[in-house]
Formats: sequence, C-alpha cells, structure tokens
Amino acid sequence: MADIKKELFVCLDCETTGLDPKQDRIIEVAAVLFTVNETLGGFEALVDPECVIPESSTAIHHITQEMVANKPTIKQVLPELLALIGKHIIIGHGIGFDIQLVVNAAERAGLECTIQQNRSLDTLRMARLYGGSPVNSLEQLRKHFNIEAEGAHRAMSDVIVNVEVFKQLIKDYKTTEQVFEALSKPILFKHMPLGKHKGRFLKEIPLQYLLWAARQEFDQDLLFSLRSEIKRRKQGNLFSQVSNPFAAL
Repeated sequence: MADIKKELFVCLDCETTGLDPKQDRIIEVAAVLFTVNETLGGFEALVDPECVIPESSTAIHHITQEMVANKPTIKQVLPELLALIGKHIIIGHGIGFDIQLVVNAAERAGLECTIQQNRSLDTLRMARLYGGSPVNSLEQLRKHFNIEAEGAHRAMSDVIVNVEVFKQLIKDYKTTEQVFEALSKPILFKHMPLGKHKGRFLKEIPLQYLLWAARQEFDQDLLFSLRSEIKRRKQGNLFSQVSNPFAAL
C-alpha cells in the first residue's frame, strides 16, 4: 500500500447558479493537484453559464452577471480541467455534488468525461468520522484547525482551505486505503445536523420527526443515523410510548 504522503490528489470546487447538479450551471471552477507536502499544479476559471445567475446564488459567492460576461463557456474550460484531474483521487467537501456538476456539464457540451470513475474522498464525511469539530462546514473546520482564511467564498479560496483541512483529517492514517476503509461504513451521528432540530441529540428528537426525516433523500450517514435511532426506540420498547400522545395520561 502506498504511503499517503506520496499519493497524488486533486481538490475540486465549483461555484454554481444553484444547488441542482442536473439543472444548474457552473460559473466558476478551481482545482489543485497536490501531495501532502507540495502543490504540483492548479487551474481556475470564471465561466459564462449562458444563463441568468440568481441573486440568491450571487449572495453566497458574490459572482455577478457582469463578472462572467465574455468569459469562456464550460465547453472551452473543461478540457484543461479534466486534463488536470486525470485519474487522480478527487477530494472536496461534499465532492459528489461537484463531480456530478462536471459530468453533467461535459455531457451537455458533448465532451468525453470519465471522472465519475475516479475514486474520491469527501472531507465532509471525513470530518464526521474525525468528530472533533462541533460543526463540519468547511469554514468551521478552517477555524477548528486554525487554518488561515483565504478571503471570499470563491472556488479557489475554498480549494486552498479544503486542501489544508484534508491534510489535518488524514494525520492519523498511513495509507489512502485506510481512509477508504474507514469511510466504507456509514457514520453514526449523535446530533441532528440540519432542519428545525439542528444541533439536538437524535435521542431527544420526537419520533414522528425521525420517521419523516428517514423518508427524505438525505445522505447515507444521516439516513443510517436516523434509522438506527428509530430501531433503538423500537428495541427499547420506547416506540409506542413516543408515538402515542396519550401514553403519559
């Protein structure tokens, strides 16, 4: 097994017109090729999405219609980006979203793209496994690990921070295979990470909400955690008590 310090990784991040990888468009993309000890290459570009950028999206990344006017289209940008990514392991925060964006953009542009076949490491899941930060957003992890801020929420600044967060999260691993093995199993949450019960212990959340949440299209870790808590209550004979509003009368 290869030493994780000698492994080549590519960190990828996209800024977009929205949160639907099928419908929304890339307006900025950045990637860095690196090892634990050095940066070997990079790419970044603003992209003309050939559509209107919603104000709600601009409020997050501060990329305006004027900034992307006369910039290259995604069809012009992708060949260089895909060449940098190659067959390397792709890392990123919620990286599945970024990979799907690029794959869909390539398909629309009629370009060959095989990055969905690359192995990938999601630093969001790695942070959950690490468990040392109360909040696992990239910004909170940056603060948790005392990583210097890189300015605005833009693609390259996020990539630079993400690379440093990744280096912190792999400190206890000697090989990349150990990381993949650790992430091969669902990760059990203690707290609800989103929604109206965000931050509460799962064991404190009303059963009806858990049952509803377990039917939503959440990621594998959250669904596993929700279903585990529901199962725990069933096995502990707590299911009927919690679901019956008259049980305490």
